[in-house]
Amino acid sequence: MPVRGRSPGFLRPGPLGAHRARVCSAPRRARIAAPAYRSILSISDEAARVQALNEHLSTRSYVQGYSLSQADVDVFRQLSAPPADTRLFHVARWFRHMEAILGGACGRGEPRGRQASKGRRGQPQWSPPAGSPPCKLRLYNSLTRNKDVFIPQNGKKVTWYCCGPTVYDASHMGHARSYISFDILRRVLRDYFGFDVFYCMNITDIDDKIIKRARQNYLFEQYRGKQPQAAQLLEDVHAALKPFSVKLNETTDPDRKQMLERTQRAVGLAAEPLERAVRGGLPAEEAARCAEVLLEEAKDLLSDWLDSTLGSEVTDNSIFSKLPKFWEEEFHRDMETLNVLPPDVLTRVSEYVPEIVNFVQKIVDNGYGYVSNGSVYFDTVKFASSERHSYGKLVPEAVGDQKALQEGEGDLSVSADRLSEKRSPNDFALWKASKPGEPSWPCPWGKGRPGWHIECSAMASALLGASMDIHGGGFDLRFPHHDNELAQSEAYFDNDCWVRYFLHTGHLTIAGCKMSKSLKNFITIKDALQKHSARQLRLAFLMHSWKDTLDYSSNTMESALQYEKFMNEFFLNVKDILRAPVDITGRFEKWEDEESELNKSFYDKKTAVHEALCDNVDTRTVLEEMRALVSQCNLYMAARKAARRRPNRALLESIARYLTHMLKVFGAIEEESSLGFPVRGPGSSLNLESTVMPYLQVLSEFREGVRKIAREQKVPEVLQLSDALRDDILPELGVRLEDHEGLPTVVKLGGQRDLAEGERGEETGEWCWSLCGLTGTRDQRRSCALCCASSCAKAPWLRVFRGRPNCV
Repeated sequence: MPVRGRSPGFLRPGPLGAHRARVCSAPRRARIAAPAYRSILSISDEAARVQALNEHLSTRSYVQGYSLSQADVDVFRQLSAPPADTRLFHVARWFRHMEAILGGACGRGEPRGRQASKGRRGQPQWSPPAGSPPCKLRLYNSLTRNKDVFIPQNGKKVTWYCCGPTVYDASHMGHARSYISFDILRRVLRDYFGFDVFYCMNITDIDDKIIKRARQNYLFEQYRGKQPQAAQLLEDVHAALKPFSVKLNETTDPDRKQMLERTQRAVGLAAEPLERAVRGGLPAEEAARCAEVLLEEAKDLLSDWLDSTLGSEVTDNSIFSKLPKFWEEEFHRDMETLNVLPPDVLTRVSEYVPEIVNFVQKIVDNGYGYVSNGSVYFDTVKFASSERHSYGKLVPEAVGDQKALQEGEGDLSVSADRLSEKRSPNDFALWKASKPGEPSWPCPWGKGRPGWHIECSAMASALLGASMDIHGGGFDLRFPHHDNELAQSEAYFDNDCWVRYFLHTGHLTIAGCKMSKSLKNFITIKDALQKHSARQLRLAFLMHSWKDTLDYSSNTMESALQYEKFMNEFFLNVKDILRAPVDITGRFEKWEDEESELNKSFYDKKTAVHEALCDNVDTRTVLEEMRALVSQCNLYMAARKAARRRPNRALLESIARYLTHMLKVFGAIEEESSLGFPVRGPGSSLNLESTVMPYLQVLSEFREGVRKIAREQKVPEVLQLSDALRDDILPELGVRLEDHEGLPTVVKLGGQRDLAEGERGEETGEWCWSLCGLTGTRDQRRSCALCCASSCAKAPWLRVFRGRPNCV
């Protein structure tokens, strides 16, 4: 029978009920009993304490089956013996019951009943491992010129603004350098570190360069359309050469002077045949041909001359939107071809003019801008003298560089009258009053157009607010563009933290020479893609630091080509291993020392890759670590092949999938590929590998069977046909068969160019061994190209990776 009045947390006697209740309800019972026991324990007089305990025990059950709490043990430890007073019989019975439970080996410590109810000994104390401090991402911040720990302002969300192109001509490799590098950084932050990146970019479609180029193109096409006579054309060319010669004599920059001299010589050479044709009275057709040649050579010369004389008369404002629209479309196509992710938001200056006007007005209202002759200028002196602000945060040593400041103002905005409107030579235009022949928009200060620097401030602030995490751009934009952006934005918000991290990509040189569109020393992206694939260009950038100068040259691209082939050969070898038929249990094999060693190296390399990415996204080191890991895998596969044993497919598959994942993170693998570089048909999204490989496997097995019979029957003609199929016919179709004595034929599928490079790689492997003074079988020498020819110190194209061949 249950005891009346007992607390609901105490249990009925009985083996099953007691056990279940002890397991499920002991914590609840302990919570109920504890308050009464605490009041008893607080009584200092022992007699009063025993009396209170007796009254408490009269309300509860403590018969067999009752589960103890820590409170029972604490009270019991305060009594040395049961009370002698028979009126305290509840305490006496309770004491004997507790003594029976706590007696024996347990002493008066851990309740034996509790141990019995658990059915096992108590767990020992557990201590967490010491571990190691986590590696933190650091980015090179131009604001500090140090690698700073990257801490977004709002959890994992990253707000990022990137300066986009001024669209007045074809995109070139300088653009590729910047936008591929930022694409890599963006992908690493998003896909590797798990940040939620909100990426904004602008298109500058209102600018001095665009206005001038649009007018020049318009005026030149009008001039060409009039089909000037040969004599008139020669007269106009000579007239255009006069101001051109003055500009040439005034030019002090050696590179620009050299470019102008080349133009002058080319025009002079093109004019001579036409002059002879006019003097000699040659047929009209011959004179027309010579005139067309001169028109092409003198296009820039005549365009500049026509603009200087007739530019102010242009009234067709549509030309100022058609030109940037055309080149913006070309830019987006180039970026898509390069596998550069599109921005989350794209802004155009022409669409944000009202916001720019309001932005300028607030800067004026805050006291940091002033109106002069219809233009609005930023007061750098007043801003710099403010206690809360600092001008020239990025390049303070460049403040006062008038050449850089005038380049930032634009070709149409550095006339003497414009310069005289400024209070200080360091002041820059927020809003420019439009002159005849320029587009204009209404504003409180008269018709005009935005300055260059203000556009980014207004558009970025409209989307990202008073402070963004990252602002990016090319190295050459630091001063004055980005310093002026910072100044006018912080003047608008009256803060000093508009940008937290400023990232600048390094310069790009062409075979060691400075690349410049104005110097006509540039390679368009389309031209570059005629020679190399988008993946190869990206690998070339990955093999260099994103913030340092990159030299676009044949050596640079050869290194990228060799790296791509090196990785592709590994993926093809692993795919061949995975295609070998095995049952489900055969996929998992016992690991021996070789597998354990390779797996340890795998995890060491993953750690090294992570540390490199934390160190300012050091992709160069990452690619080196990946190359070293593949070399170790190739050594492992070669050792297994020599022993006529299949490599561990699960381990190699894990490594290959990891490398594939990293190349996807970097954007070097465009399509959805589970392992390695995908093989696509020309102009098709069809996965050629999954479609064709089953048929190639059947062909390979059939060929192997025919070769076996031919050897047995001694039919050399069949063996020759089999070799011709392998060496001549299939490579032309993008298929390679590799025969290995005692092992199944390896089937590899790739493009014709890849396979041609593979054949050259095999030759390179043999050459590598001979240069290093090594010997080996032909298969060993050929395998050098597959595993480590690209790491041979004597290979002439290798400027990135060093060391002896790893297959040795």
